[in-house]
Amino acid sequence: MNSKETCRSELRIALRQLSDRCLYSASKWAGEQLVGIEQDPAKFTPTNTRFQRGSSSIRRRFRTNDITSTPVTGMSYVSTPVLEEDEVIDGDFYLLAKSYFDCREYKRAAHVLRDQNAKKSVFLRCYALYLAGEKRKEEEMIELEGPLGKSDAVNRELVSLERELSTFRKNGTIDPFGLYLYGLVLKNRGNQNLARTVLVESVNSYPWNWNAWTELQSLCTTIEMLNSLNLSNHWMKDFFLASAYQELRMHNESLAKYEYLQGTFSFSNYIQAQIAKAQYCLREFDQVEVIFEELLRNDPYRVEDMDMYSNVLYAKECFSALSYLAHRVFMTDKYRPESCCIIGNYYSLKGQHEKSVMYFRRALKLDKKYLSAWTLMGHEYVEMKNTPAAVDAYRRAVDINPCDYRAWYGLGQAYEMMGMPFYALHYFKKSVFLQPSDSRLWIAMAQCYETDQLHLLEDAIKCYRRAANCNDKEAIALHQLAKLHCELGRPEEAAFYYKKDLERMEDEEREGPNMVEALLFLAQHCRTHKRLEEAEVYCTRLLDYTGPEKEMAKNMLRGMRSESSFPSMDVEHFPP
Repeated sequence: MNSKETCRSELRIALRQLSDRCLYSASKWAGEQLVGIEQDPAKFTPTNTRFQRGSSSIRRRFRTNDITSTPVTGMSYVSTPVLEEDEVIDGDFYLLAKSYFDCREYKRAAHVLRDQNAKKSVFLRCYALYLAGEKRKEEEMIELEGPLGKSDAVNRELVSLERELSTFRKNGTIDPFGLYLYGLVLKNRGNQNLARTVLVESVNSYPWNWNAWTELQSLCTTIEMLNSLNLSNHWMKDFFLASAYQELRMHNESLAKYEYLQGTFSFSNYIQAQIAKAQYCLREFDQVEVIFEELLRNDPYRVEDMDMYSNVLYAKECFSALSYLAHRVFMTDKYRPESCCIIGNYYSLKGQHEKSVMYFRRALKLDKKYLSAWTLMGHEYVEMKNTPAAVDAYRRAVDINPCDYRAWYGLGQAYEMMGMPFYALHYFKKSVFLQPSDSRLWIAMAQCYETDQLHLLEDAIKCYRRAANCNDKEAIALHQLAKLHCELGRPEEAAFYYKKDLERMEDEEREGPNMVEALLFLAQHCRTHKRLEEAEVYCTRLLDYTGPEKEMAKNMLRGMRSESSFPSMDVEHFPP
């Protein structure tokens, strides 16, 4: 069996098992990867497509020998034990409990399974109790909400679940799904080290549960933690590493992993979306836009990840495309947090900031931990000059994810607006530590150093240099470096950066005051150093502009004419 067929067989079986245990998000993920595998052309006929219902041959019981590991071309993988299902001892009770679970009656589901001892029943009972506790916690958060929407509500089921699942693990009577739930409980209880260990046990024994990988990823906040994990070499590990690299801001490594996985999962919308996410972080907006357009052609009712697409359209000021996207998601599912966020971006681009805030607030009512909404709402408050509200929103964002550089950058901007550069500098440093490849952050920090209160021009120069080396698309850094060196009495360095800035403007065919300033400085600098022919070139270019710089260029040309080493020129015949 080739690698694609092996992946397909494993995912079909995993899809059934995950759905049977009510792990629907993991089941959806497995299904998306299943249809993302390229169809064998020999088997691809109108009556046998990958979307044909009933095409999977899922058996009730199977063992390790039934399915081998997935050897993606060029890499060997260890054999992974495949879960062996329980016999149907308590099937009727389980089916009733699953029905209650699907109706969100979690306590009733747990009660039905109180005397059932099969591993599958034990998992569903414990999982139902966990979700019942989460549901009650959310209700208490609404009832007891304090300032800034904060609450001390906790899941009251965690203590008893931790005790029970710990006993099962010690006795060896816990299955991989139980280990996943135990790891989730430990994480919520703050025992991160043991949670990592338990989740590694879960994914090693059953690697197809994407929920377990996701929880494990959230506990790997450094590359050292990630490298210390003792993971079996299954193909699901590649998906995990690609996602983990992205969260650790190793975007090029993440891209390489996803492009490798595309060799098998050629039609996976998930992989396409993750590639777009990595390129978005690298600010390759044109490529991101192309990917999302293709995703919407293949999956026209997709809402997931479309908020990122709206950010790209916003940054590129594509008003009509953003308007179309906002209408599309509104008609598809207007009460999804992503939909509200997209509509908020649409109103922000129109300059209707109050209405934009209203939609971001609506997104947060649907999901209080929706990071993008907090950050974007902070940006809107900055536009509205409501800095206290902006600070509150950004602080909520960093509470949810301390690695969100955009929120730290927003805090820096807010404190800079309030005339508090020392605080602003602190937050800019945090943002640039998290995203050192973003030139905008280095420029913001440099401008903070330039303020009258700090006036640390040498530190500003260092920041502008870093910005210039980080593909400064706004073309700010080179010009500022030239001006600072000029201010510090370093004409050679100033001339170097003015010349580089001038070359860049010529390449990009840009005009404006920066070009005039560069030409004027370089003309004066070359004249001072007796490079008269070069000075003449810059002066001649200045004659094409109107304003005082034209007269200055004329005066310089007259002065150079009087010098014996310079050829005679009739300056009066230059155009007025």
